[in-house]
Amino acid sequence: MYKPFHTSFIRILLLISLGSLLPLPLLAQTGNVDLTIHVRGVYDSNITLLTFSDSRVYTPIKEAQGIRNGEKVTISVPKEVLPGEFVLRFNYREKESDSPYPSEKNLIISGQNLEMWVAPKYSGNADSTRFQKGEIENTALENFRVENSRLRDPLGLLQNFLMNYDEPGSKFYLTGIKTYEERQRSYNQWLMQLVHKDSSLFVSNLFRFQYLPQINWKGNLAQRTKSMLDHYFDGMDFRNPLVIKTSELNKWLDNWVNLSVANASEFASHDSVISQSGKIAIESAKRGHPLVYGWMVDYFYRGFEANGIDSGLKMLEPFINDPNCLTSKRREIGRRIQGLTTIIPGTKAPEIKLISDDGTPFELGKYNPDGEYILLLFWSAGCSHCVEMVDKIYPWQQQAEFRKKITIVAISLDDNEPDIKRWELKKPELKGWKHLSATEGVRSKVASDYFVLATPSMFLLETKTGKITALPNTLDDLVSATK
Repeated sequence: MYKPFHTSFIRILLLISLGSLLPLPLLAQTGNVDLTIHVRGVYDSNITLLTFSDSRVYTPIKEAQGIRNGEKVTISVPKEVLPGEFVLRFNYREKESDSPYPSEKNLIISGQNLEMWVAPKYSGNADSTRFQKGEIENTALENFRVENSRLRDPLGLLQNFLMNYDEPGSKFYLTGIKTYEERQRSYNQWLMQLVHKDSSLFVSNLFRFQYLPQINWKGNLAQRTKSMLDHYFDGMDFRNPLVIKTSELNKWLDNWVNLSVANASEFASHDSVISQSGKIAIESAKRGHPLVYGWMVDYFYRGFEANGIDSGLKMLEPFINDPNCLTSKRREIGRRIQGLTTIIPGTKAPEIKLISDDGTPFELGKYNPDGEYILLLFWSAGCSHCVEMVDKIYPWQQQAEFRKKITIVAISLDDNEPDIKRWELKKPELKGWKHLSATEGVRSKVASDYFVLATPSMFLLETKTGKITALPNTLDDLVSATK
């Protein structure tokens, strides 16, 4: 499962908030759009069109096989995914005898039919792709990138310098602030004029994330950073539902969370800081469009689940009970919150009745291995974080001291054929563990009984009593709980 809260502090300081309010765009698209691709410079290429989804991933929607040099293919892009950000993925061969090699091209597709000429080998270079005369969205984006880099990059360097300067009373520092604020105002005016001029284009939603917010330059670095936090949402238009279709919104919120953590007091709890940052963001979005409000709740739910932040999950409860919040995770969050009050240390672990991978029936209530503890590990071989967790726990548990002390029951929630095959291939590496499978995944009875909606999830039980003693999120948690 993915963990969204990560980025470098310097990058945080250089990536900042949104612009001013605009008339609301329409979400509806009247019809499909044709994307015609001319392939050049390779022997042939398979082409996949992927669309950006609200779970931060690009999902394949259309494929074309074996398009040769000089040939073209037309892909009909469904209106349901328009407008939005897309990726063209090429698996090309320079020569017939070559193995396929991957490359990608990012593009915007809105309401205009597109025709493009692309050399897959150089698709990452802007000058390797040419669109038809009169193409609007991608041309506007490329023009913006060039001009924005010219205007904003020097401001970013100056801002970073001023944020970290240690002599705030010096004439040099005061001159730097004056220069920065003059250029900041000029830059923001240019940016917002461009946003208004191109407000009918989807790409204008990407421009607005470059808006430079107000900073109070008095005080030390922490105080300057705090002023950025205080004004982070000032220019955001949460009324605009198209903003949730941009990849930039995820990055912008990642920056918000990490900036909050980086600037928190050393005595503040990491989980409480992230929970509070989520509450502030959701409260701000609450005043906007219900789709944006719901998306914001979903974003923080994914982050809290992935990072094991139970206080954050509990914080979401009043929002999921708000009918104006169009979250797609209402049921999942509700059940997860219920689980936080039901499956807790000291309670009896729910019964598990499944068939072991060796074909024998398994009942947790009748399972009585040697050792002080049983660890129930819900995981998926199709989940990279699960595999990473398993690869850490296995060598630790296989040490003689811990192998006698703790027995591991690994419950696969793989629910599709490719992931089940990965599970079958992974099991031989995990000898000594009891392997169970619930092929209905998170919809299975065992996942429901334990309120498992994301993997990996762990429950440490006392062997003698069958009671839950801990809910570890990491190997360190597990080590501490079994001392």
